[in-house]
Amino acid sequence: MYTDGMSFLEDEREAWRPYEALDALSDEQLSVAVDGAHGWRGRDLMGHMTAWQEVALAMARDLAVRETSASKAQADADWEARGGDALNDELLAAWSALPMDELRRRFRSVSGELRGYLTVVPETRWIKHPTHMEDFIGETLEHYEDHLADLRAILDAAG
Repeated sequence: MYTDGMSFLEDEREAWRPYEALDALSDEQLSVAVDGAHGWRGRDLMGHMTAWQEVALAMARDLAVRETSASKAQADADWEARGGDALNDELLAAWSALPMDELRRRFRSVSGELRGYLTVVPETRWIKHPTHMEDFIGETLEHYEDHLADLRAILDAAG
């Protein structure tokens, strides 16, 4: 468990770094479905990862100004009511419809914006809050780890 925000932010930054290699791929390379990544394309992984970072970002924005996060409560309610597969399918469809320039812009900016917001959230609302901290770890560090094999498969397929 983390005792200070900077330690978490440093670990999150390092854990995210391998994913940045996706941005170096061409649009064509990002558009190829990869069997070793559940049939996802690189752009699908970019969208999936960024979409869940946006959930964490919305939570951080809420916690910067109040004790609780309506955004996280809504995301949890959606997850409970519809299930993760349905939500992820909806996210995949929405992100697949984005122009590549918009996908890349959001992919490049959201992780840094999340880290920036977390620097202004009082630590009592995230680092020292047991459920909020678990949520941030789940949407970042654990999620990044969960998809490393997908990332490797996509990068390997791109050559």
